[in-house]
Amino acid sequence: MFNSCNNQKTITDFNLYPTPVEESLWIQYTTASTLFKLWSPNAEEIVLRLFKTGDDSKAFSTFNLTYKDLGVWEKEVREDLNGIYYTYQIKTENKWLKETPGIYAKAVGVNGNRAMVLNMKTTNPVGWKQDKSPVLKRQNEAVIYELHIRDMTIHPQSGSTMPGTYLGLVETGTLGPNNIATGIDHIKELGITHVHLLPTFDHYSIDESNLDSPQFNWGYDPQNYNVPEGSFSSDPFNAEVRIKEFKQMVKTFHDNGIGVIMDVAYNHTGKTEESNFNQEVPGYYYRHWEDGSYADAAACGNETASERAMMRKFIIESVTYWTKEYHIDGFRFDLMGIHDIETMNKISNAVLKINPDALLYGEGWTAKESPLPEKKRALKKHVQQLPQFAAFNDDLRDGLKGSVFEDESLGFVSGAKNTEASIKFGIVGAIQHSQINYSNVNYSDAPWTLEPWQSINYVSCHDNHTLFDKLKISRPDAALSELIAMDKLANAIVLTSQGTPFLHAGVEMLRTKNGAHNSYNLPDSINQINWNWKNDNKEVFKYYKNLIQLRKAHSAFTMHNALDIQKHIKFQKANDSLVSFILEEHANGDTWKNILVIYNAHNKNINYKIDGTWQKAISGSTFDLQGSKSIKNTIDVPALSMYVAFQK
Repeated sequence: MFNSCNNQKTITDFNLYPTPVEESLWIQYTTASTLFKLWSPNAEEIVLRLFKTGDDSKAFSTFNLTYKDLGVWEKEVREDLNGIYYTYQIKTENKWLKETPGIYAKAVGVNGNRAMVLNMKTTNPVGWKQDKSPVLKRQNEAVIYELHIRDMTIHPQSGSTMPGTYLGLVETGTLGPNNIATGIDHIKELGITHVHLLPTFDHYSIDESNLDSPQFNWGYDPQNYNVPEGSFSSDPFNAEVRIKEFKQMVKTFHDNGIGVIMDVAYNHTGKTEESNFNQEVPGYYYRHWEDGSYADAAACGNETASERAMMRKFIIESVTYWTKEYHIDGFRFDLMGIHDIETMNKISNAVLKINPDALLYGEGWTAKESPLPEKKRALKKHVQQLPQFAAFNDDLRDGLKGSVFEDESLGFVSGAKNTEASIKFGIVGAIQHSQINYSNVNYSDAPWTLEPWQSINYVSCHDNHTLFDKLKISRPDAALSELIAMDKLANAIVLTSQGTPFLHAGVEMLRTKNGAHNSYNLPDSINQINWNWKNDNKEVFKYYKNLIQLRKAHSAFTMHNALDIQKHIKFQKANDSLVSFILEEHANGDTWKNILVIYNAHNKNINYKIDGTWQKAISGSTFDLQGSKSIKNTIDVPALSMYVAFQK
């Protein structure tokens, strides 16, 4: 972005561009004609090419788009183009840019290079009109399960006939070693309410034309935002196949009472100079530093400019398109702190208007510095300005198991001292509570949510070590039985806290990545769910399943607002390696009058004094939600475990 004549920096003022935010830039198809539109205010010429196939064929027709106004170009082709592929090519500053499918492409051929005109109604599965999303009374009633589509079924013992695919994930009746349930049957058996899919929009890293060679990527390198990734489909060469199969996957989850959340990365693109955005309006969709260089808060080479009118329009229309066209039940925003607060609030308003039960959450941080002023960023500490969004609670995450950035770092369950305030902070969902000393919370010196559900409570996710690997690496001295007890205690805390609980797929069977902490492009051997783990760790799986049943059966664990929590949660003890609290007076209409919850992170049993008579519900791995045994005076709480008792 330099003026070569006098070496003066010439920075484009993108704010001077016309911004037709009301204009629909999606192609408009009927059997009689298709209207193609593109916004490119500094284009000198735009060519539309039509092809019979999505890859190597030559164009059979070429048209020039006509300039309309406000930077919008268009061309109506009067014939039925259903199934025809197309590209645009833009000439600007006397130079032809690369061909592009257009940022509003709804269907693309192999590797996403050509878009396709498609009658989207033909991609709907049988019964799609009647398809229903799960209904939530409260956001924190959701139990979210984060998975990568390929990981769940690619292991040879997954029993899947379509491993690594959309349809493989929802194939019923699949069995692993000793006839254990796998795939969707496993997910259903566990009892979660929502699956969170790692990026499933079309991304660059996988060569869809060569799926016989082993390839893996998490997918945080967006190419075409409004199209499903082709490598998870049975045929990436035919544009409609991935769409049909993605919808069938969503419908099957819905038929089984499970919601589908998409992980989205609107904060950056997989390529920079060659991205589809830059082939339409060079530079506009990205933030730059004062010298004209690309800003990079995503640490992936660029960051998008959500505050600009046409980028904001694009993101809002993209998420609402997924909500309407694909019946998606929520979005997890990658590095949400890169986006501006105003855009995020407009997104939540637009999505919730279509699906009032949608879950919206994101990472409340950036990876690097951004030109967007901090006060405008959708950061964790600004969640109170994002009343319909939740954010990941890294205070609780690292409080439970130690810092994700330091291998040796310990947390509450693994023997760290002075972590109790961070645990209490997670229990109440990061709200204001008079019994928390915020100066002792690890990263936050003040509450950052308005309501408890805005805290996504978790101890592990796809990033960093798996929970079991982290415990093993940080506590090499611990016996296997102790590591398992720590693992169970960590998610017992997550699932009995008031935030929205979030589980990393496989944690319920001690998932390991052999110590790898960033497996985004590592092979299946590291990333896959090995179904032998479920067979080998039946007791762990059963414990997680019982925890989820407890949470669903007792509404005291899902209070919706801060006032209820302040009224009904009374902390009893919080000292080194012990936190306990009582949920009082039929909290949130619970059938149990008072519920005592004790987290014992000591590696020995402790005697805990109580007043009155209580019924024992959970001790170690034993669940008795009928409370058939009465206890008085003292409780013997097993080492490294959660204990729950109640009064009727």
